[in-house]
Amino acid sequence: MSRPTVTASARGLIACHVCGLVSRPPEGALYLRCPRCDAPLHGRIPRSLSRTWAFLVAAAMLYLPANLLPIMHVTQFGQMRSDTIWSGAEYLLAHGMWPLALIVFVASVLIPLVKIAILVLLLVSVQVHVQARPMDRLRLYRFTEFVGRWSMVDVFVVTVLVALVHLGKVAEIEAGLGAVFFAGVVVLTMLAARTFDPRLIWDNLSHDVESTANRR
Repeated sequence: MSRPTVTASARGLIACHVCGLVSRPPEGALYLRCPRCDAPLHGRIPRSLSRTWAFLVAAAMLYLPANLLPIMHVTQFGQMRSDTIWSGAEYLLAHGMWPLALIVFVASVLIPLVKIAILVLLLVSVQVHVQARPMDRLRLYRFTEFVGRWSMVDVFVVTVLVALVHLGKVAEIEAGLGAVFFAGVVVLTMLAARTFDPRLIWDNLSHDVESTANRR
């Protein structure tokens, strides 16, 4: 028979969201502050699940226009070409630049979609009180945090090109509406990963599931 999991919450310990210090707050304190950085302490991120769902739904709504609308307008010798993320990757692939095409596809199409799918999986697993493979789910969460920064590759490239290429009728690059939607997807998925509290994964392993659900 497996031993019950003892969590930090069950021992009355709280980790600081800012500096990571684990401390035991004094009993009866009205406002809990971190003893090291003086940031407010919360046993769990307030409204973690509802806020994460809100950011994910908004990101999913922006994902389609981000991929269907032009992300960049390129004018060369009076002729304009508009590219979406997909057509830009196809253009690079057709001209033999498959490494760049692969980077654009992975960073701009695959990573945001994978992040949304992983966070949805984590949210559902917490809400239905899944207890299996908590370390694997924690690794998935850390993966979303790690790859999130690379989702801005397209926006960064478009921003640099728009700032540098101003040659009148010879060559000029303008950002398209798709870049705005794509930046919104990236920001919203990063906020979703930020507001999700991975400690909720471990709460399902304790025998205090019902009281934990009430705290949310």
